[in-house]
Amino acid sequence: MSLPNKLPPDLLEFSERMPSIVWNVLIASVSIIIGLIAKAIITRILKYYEKKADYKIYSFFKSFIIHLGVPFTYFIPLFLLNIALPLMRMNKLYYDPLNQFIDILLTLAFANILINCIRIAEDYVYHVYDLNKVDNLKERKIRTQLSFIRKLVVAIIVFVNIAIILLSFESMRKIGTGLLTGVGIGGIIVGLAAQTSLGNLLAGFQIAFTQPIRIDDVLIVENEWGRVEDITLTYVVLRIWDQRRMILPINYFITKPFQNWTRISADILGTVFIYMDYSIPIEPLRKEFDDLLAKTKLWDGKVKVLQVTDAKEKTIEIRLLMSSGNSSDAFDLRCYIRENMITFIQKNFPESLPKIRAEISNLFQPPPSAELGNDVIKQL
Repeated sequence: MSLPNKLPPDLLEFSERMPSIVWNVLIASVSIIIGLIAKAIITRILKYYEKKADYKIYSFFKSFIIHLGVPFTYFIPLFLLNIALPLMRMNKLYYDPLNQFIDILLTLAFANILINCIRIAEDYVYHVYDLNKVDNLKERKIRTQLSFIRKLVVAIIVFVNIAIILLSFESMRKIGTGLLTGVGIGGIIVGLAAQTSLGNLLAGFQIAFTQPIRIDDVLIVENEWGRVEDITLTYVVLRIWDQRRMILPINYFITKPFQNWTRISADILGTVFIYMDYSIPIEPLRKEFDDLLAKTKLWDGKVKVLQVTDAKEKTIEIRLLMSSGNSSDAFDLRCYIRENMITFIQKNFPESLPKIRAEISNLFQPPPSAELGNDVIKQL
């Protein structure tokens, strides 16, 4: 059975002069070509305004073209083809499956556009809140929340998209109605079987909004020093100082203790401990320490303290405390101070390096047994 044709009389008369298959291919080709031309025009307009915009708007246009260029290449032709589909001369037996197939492709293309719109918004926020600042506490806070929300929204879009596609089939709707009564029991079973996954998901919500950790935070976990590289819905990626990656379940940071060096701010205090002999003079060390800090850009100018913090049995403990703008600079600053202070001590006070003392007395005194033998000989 053929569908009633919705063409205007003049166009209908023109279409009847050619075979149905030729007419249908012509309609499809014209729809796709018009869609591609429309997409090209939109891209051209965006690039034109991109050149005239300021830097922030320029970045937004650039992100828009990068993320939505390909999705619009598919979506606009499919959209126009879906509009032009009733103009085709086609039997209902073929029309209904084709219409349903195009609807599914449109649903997938639209979901892809929504996901890429989220990425555009994320790029814009990342541009506004740049992590390369010295004090980037606010930026890390916003990026952590945005990263978690983006992953959650993308998961919801994918789930809803799959549900819409499945419900577009009549058989699936009937099965869904029949299985609706078993959803409650199934939900309980799935919940019991996936307690760990659900716990991680809820822990992810808690971390995103209470924020014991953030993106780019410096942590010590399991005796390893590293930065938070990524926070997903279920796990956290920690980039160790030697470029290894430690993968931890997200609820680890809710249930176990760890050190966060940048919880309050990006700046950090660094310490260097030196163990010296009691004969070392302190004031020359303090002067050299001040001079070394003044020569380097790694020091932020806030804190510099040299103190004798302990007196042990054989050595004294000298602590050098200094501040830096972030954890990376703090590590480099500690190495710089440690190396140069050791060099200074080796050159100027080598006798004050740690040593072990041993005192030997009465080296040439004869043993008591020898003196006793001499007395006996004299008596004889």
